[in-house]
Amino acid sequence: MDDHNATVCELRRIVDDFVAAREWRRFHDPKNLACSILIEAGELMEHFQWLRTDELAAVRHDDRRMAAIREELADVFAYVLSFAEAMGVDLTQALVDKIRKNELKYPVEEYRGRYGKDDAAPPYEDDPNLARRREEPRGA
Repeated sequence: MDDHNATVCELRRIVDDFVAAREWRRFHDPKNLACSILIEAGELMEHFQWLRTDELAAVRHDDRRMAAIREELADVFAYVLSFAEAMGVDLTQALVDKIRKNELKYPVEEYRGRYGKDDAAPPYEDDPNLARRREEPRGA
């Protein structure tokens, strides 16, 4: 199973089965799950905390670091899936709705190539590897 053939529904079931088998559902209320998302996101951020912009590209080629990053990202994702389950949120619909809202808020003609409300370039614009990744089409 990978990103190309898994559904959100299947992933939610995998996480829910894991939680149910351990009888952890009683601990998985929305507050605890929201806290857990932030805690795990913080652990993910630790892998980048003191890196300089010019060091970021090398992270992708460091197998040990990437393994740790994948684990933290999986923890965040598992808690997001559990939170969605606990709150009855359809993640696909929520994402589609949010993208549509952002399309109206940030029209392409007005925001193409802009970093934010001002025109300041992001700090990694001078890194050709990271700048190129931002411009690559999905699935490339």
